[in-house]
Amino acid sequence: MIRTPEAFARTTVEREGAPGAAWLAELPHIVEELLERWECVPDGEVMHGGVGVIVPVRRGDGRTAALKVSYPHPGNVHEPDAFEAWGGRGAVLLHERDDARFAMLLERARRSTLAEVEEGDEVLTVAGRLARRLAVPAPPGLPRLRDQAGAWEEGLREDAAGLAHSLAPAVVDAAVATVRELGATQPDIILHGDLHPGNILRAEREPWLAVDPKGYVGDPAYDGGTLLKSRALALLEADDLGAAVHHALDVFADAAELDRERVRRWAQLHAVQTAFWGRRHGFRRARGGPGLDWLVAFADHLATLLTEPV
Repeated sequence: MIRTPEAFARTTVEREGAPGAAWLAELPHIVEELLERWECVPDGEVMHGGVGVIVPVRRGDGRTAALKVSYPHPGNVHEPDAFEAWGGRGAVLLHERDDARFAMLLERARRSTLAEVEEGDEVLTVAGRLARRLAVPAPPGLPRLRDQAGAWEEGLREDAAGLAHSLAPAVVDAAVATVRELGATQPDIILHGDLHPGNILRAEREPWLAVDPKGYVGDPAYDGGTLLKSRALALLEADDLGAAVHHALDVFADAAELDRERVRRWAQLHAVQTAFWGRRHGFRRARGGPGLDWLVAFADHLATLLTEPV
């Protein structure tokens, strides 16, 4: 049986409590059952992400693959649907799925991610080109982001009124305007939903392939906001942070063939939501203290920089 990585087990229990511990106890048996059903044998060290383990395997015909088993959570439900819709277009191929087990047999990619690339423009260009390829007509049944617009606006207003913050009214108003003007009427295009360099892997079939999608449906420019949020701290070394942020928008929008202004507006909304989220919940990098204060202030600054078009 597989040995569950200790770090993954610890964070799962911290996040999920007793249900997480119970699932972890069953996980080796789940993996064994799936290996037998899909005629695979382990072929390397067990890896893990935030919510699942990945077992490198070799199939009966000798081909390599990766068995992924995730903790049962609503946010993981539509991952295989996204892979099916793409059919290998810019993302790893889906070979088998077991929705009851939150399990998939996937094309194996390399361990190296786009996050390891040092050249910032290359990161943005690769991500943008992948985002363009992933933006295909969505099948029915996937979660539509437009259905979240009302909750987004309500959350922004509640946070602005109920939290101590330094965001100018114009910054919050711009985020609300984006929700109203872009959020409620979005196209039926499938998105990654969590597009960041760590979810883009080097591969054999293509140079880069996406993994870990949420399978959302909406405006392709939404993923630009997700990406920029993940890249923001990497821009701190720039002499002019504002110029660096807007340059990043230009590079991504051009590569993704998206309207640059829509990308900016979604990115600004992401930044405002992140600033409020940090005040309520903290961040993975810092849950409290000076570290959290600094990250929240940086999110505020980023939201402000993104509020005015350039």
